[in-house]
Amino acid sequence: MSIINFLELKEKLEIQKYVKPQTLDKKNHIFFSGSPRKHPYEQTRIILITDPLSENTFFYEFNIEDVAFAEELPSISNLKGDSVSMVRIWVKKRSIGLQCTPFIVDTLTR
Repeated sequence: MSIINFLELKEKLEIQKYVKPQTLDKKNHIFFSGSPRKHPYEQTRIILITDPLSENTFFYEFNIEDVAFAEELPSISNLKGDSVSMVRIWVKKRSIGLQCTPFIVDTLTR
């Protein structure tokens, strides 16, 4: 593939100023990054997929009320042109979250 296929003319590049949250205490919150999704059957929960374009990914699940602040991160895309929005969410310490990691069930060989 030649370099010409990668070059495209873009209209303009907009830069957003970072706005520091006024009420966020970083001593009492932890951040998690990923692509946010609605929970399929619970409206009070959010799913955060850590690496949505990878085959080996996992996700976090949190109560929405435990999320103190959300920051928009740059979107990621693959070579096919699929783009996914990413965020960083700040979750209160001592909150209960769920981490789900998929795996293949099989016997281990040595």
